Amino acid sequence: MRTRLGVLGHRGYEGVQDVLAELQRLSPQLGLSLFVERGLLDDARDAAPLTEETELDVLLTLGGDGTFLRGARFLRGRQIPIAGLNLGRLGFLTSGSRDHLGSSLHCIARGGFVVEKRMTLQAHVTDGVGRDHYGWTAVNDVVLHKGGFARVLQLRATVDGEEVARYSADGVIAATPTGSTAYSLSAGGPVIVPTVESILLTPVSPHTLAMRPLVLPPTAKLTLEVMREATELLITVDGQVGATFSAGETLHVQRSPNPILVARIDGEGFFFSRLREKLGWGGLADRD
Repeated sequence: MRTRLGVLGHRGYEGVQDVLAELQRLSPQLGLSLFVERGLLDDARDAAPLTEETELDVLLTLGGDGTFLRGARFLRGRQIPIAGLNLGRLGFLTSGSRDHLGSSLHCIARGGFVVEKRMTLQAHVTDGVGRDHYGWTAVNDVVLHKGGFARVLQLRATVDGEEVARYSADGVIAATPTGSTAYSLSAGGPVIVPTVESILLTPVSPHTLAMRPLVLPPTAKLTLEVMREATELLITVDGQVGATFSAGETLHVQRSPNPILVARIDGEGFFFSRLREKLGWGGLADRD
């Protein structure tokens, strides 16, 4: 049986065309059926177009972490493993590299990859009369923050109906364990192993030393409200999509019933090696 491989990528990365050419060359030998998103079909004329209805066994993203996150949104909760081929610099979510494309494709074709299940968040907004607006799924984080003006926000956070904190800050991040190494980390949040399910609540530039990041259970239902009139408020999901937010509205965040399946195709210890390699975690190297 042929493996149905979807391919989604970012043309802005150098070498995308070469990777697509290699994919087309190796796919017949490996028993792969290629489905490529329409924006890349000019460089993959032997492939079929990839749509949201295409039945897949694996989705391969070509680019960096942003492309990987777009791939997760593309699947819309479908439980299909996502393998990321890193063509950029950081590539914390991706697990393969351009230099090992052949071995990565062999791994995908024989089903030799390891799948890690990562929790995601679902978020929506209700207005003052309880009507729902918007609706997102986040792999990394949901952020409520200010727009253009340097004004402090007054935010009220509750968990399961109990008030947790009143933040005076530039914003608040609700992050998954996967997202603990993204924006939350730069805002002073802890690193959480991606398979340890939890919700991380991290204030952005809080205006008091008493405010610290908080790790919540994965079952927590978080709500965020603005305590006083404010303008130019934004909700940003995974740094890529979002909407405006107004006083009188409430942001609801909780665990999504649909995790993502991260395919590890590099054969290495994934998380801690990434921390050491990409983020310099673990302190200074031994000196002679």
